[in-house]
Amino acid sequence: MKSINLSRRQSFQKLTLGVAGLFGLTQVRASHQENPQKRVSNITHDQQIPLFSGSVRHGNTIYVAGKGAHFDGDIKAHTDHVLKELEKELVKHGSSMEQVLKVNVYLADLADYHPMNEVYRGRFGDNPPVRTTVATYGGVPGNSLVEMDCIAAVGS
Repeated sequence: MKSINLSRRQSFQKLTLGVAGLFGLTQVRASHQENPQKRVSNITHDQQIPLFSGSVRHGNTIYVAGKGAHFDGDIKAHTDHVLKELEKELVKHGSSMEQVLKVNVYLADLADYHPMNEVYRGRFGDNPPVRTTVATYGGVPGNSLVEMDCIAAVGS
């Protein structure tokens, strides 16, 4: 009977921590979060609370958060800017556009699909990555006409 109560208590603790974690109400001890393969860059804060990382490298893979263009301009200027920002982040971590495996493209207006492709074409070398392109409902944050994120290999 004692082992059943212990098992129930452990299950309840896990459930409570999980639910509380969903709402950001708990802090997990650093010893449980540390991962020597995970390196985080460009953490964006809202006041003192981290919202997201600009990129995370884990082993030989880098995950780059969405990049936008927050200035006046057309879709071609925004696309060019976003691709250059992705490239800067990749190079900083020892990767390149040719090593990108996956890209997600978020358009504020699906009518910009073809002009965006004109700028996008050829930017990833002869073997382009897989890609998902969607038009967002309500626009891209920060009034960018396009936002992109990517996953890439690091090293050769």
